[in-house]
Amino acid sequence: METPTAIELALPGLEGSVVTSEPAPEHFIVRGPQKRLMVFSGRSHPELARSMAEKLGVELGDVELSTFPNDETYCRYLESIRGADVFIVQTGAPPVDKNLMELVLMIQAAKLASAKRITAVIPWFPYSRQDRKAKPREPISARLVADMLQLAGVDRVLTMDLHAGQIQGFFTIPVDHMTALQLFATHFRDLGLTGDGVVAVAPDAGRARHAVRFAEMIEASFAIMHKMRVSAEKVEVTEVTGRVRDKIAIIGDDVSTTGGTLVAGAQALKEHGVTEVNVFVTHALFSEKALELLGNSEIDRIVVTDSVPIDARTRPDNMTVLSVSGLLAEAIMNVFADDSVSAIFGGENQLF
Repeated sequence: METPTAIELALPGLEGSVVTSEPAPEHFIVRGPQKRLMVFSGRSHPELARSMAEKLGVELGDVELSTFPNDETYCRYLESIRGADVFIVQTGAPPVDKNLMELVLMIQAAKLASAKRITAVIPWFPYSRQDRKAKPREPISARLVADMLQLAGVDRVLTMDLHAGQIQGFFTIPVDHMTALQLFATHFRDLGLTGDGVVAVAPDAGRARHAVRFAEMIEASFAIMHKMRVSAEKVEVTEVTGRVRDKIAIIGDDVSTTGGTLVAGAQALKEHGVTEVNVFVTHALFSEKALELLGNSEIDRIVVTDSVPIDARTRPDNMTVLSVSGLLAEAIMNVFADDSVSAIFGGENQLF
């Protein structure tokens, strides 16, 4: 900061004998306290929020969340958040609509409580699979969710492995897009699954680019499956393009609910001579029926993240859960410090 310029002023009756100084105005005023980072959790995934807060070295903020007898949600921050950089952690896990409404209320309550900046940390973005009009007279639900969040007063969104890149364009505010791809690549490398004996397989054409990127990360070859959806829960794989015989296959997907595509893909790959089938899924929205199906399938190993809660009592023996709390905590700190988020991934988080 430059030293204020002194201006000579003569006092009345003492002209020419006494000189005083008047500070020149600056472009800003410095006033404490400094920036405050505060993390609050909704009720969708408190375990993940606690793990993130622990890695950040802070305690979760005190917020009251309850449900009235008529099923309406109540929200109130129990401490001052005026002027704070507030991060609200809420994933799109079931019950989806209830958790989404709770997030909107938390955002508006923070806005009305004069938070300086509000960032919604949404590991699994709800309704992201409804990102376009696939049939006449359908809503574009992901766009509606984006509008709701912005209308509530959110300033920034931090999310992970979006189902479609165009969802970022539904917002007029910054959207920081995280990916678990490097997390999975590191895990499979630690298991020794890398090199020419491994093939990264895309479950459909939409995931081809992601599979190519993953293949580069583990120095493997690439293949793609062509599928035909018979019903909402049943999928048939009609063809496998690429050399997969006598190789270890790794199928990657962003989200799975029924597990039908993964099971059908594993069966088709085994028929094409694959020696072992591994699967990784970022957002494991599996029902109990789906978990049972995966446990009894041709899949040798399935790796998922904790972007949505997974019940350890129903988890099959062949499933491994990787935590994304470290990635999200690092992203939160970079946003708070006004540093680059893409630098965490070396610029390799633009997957679309």
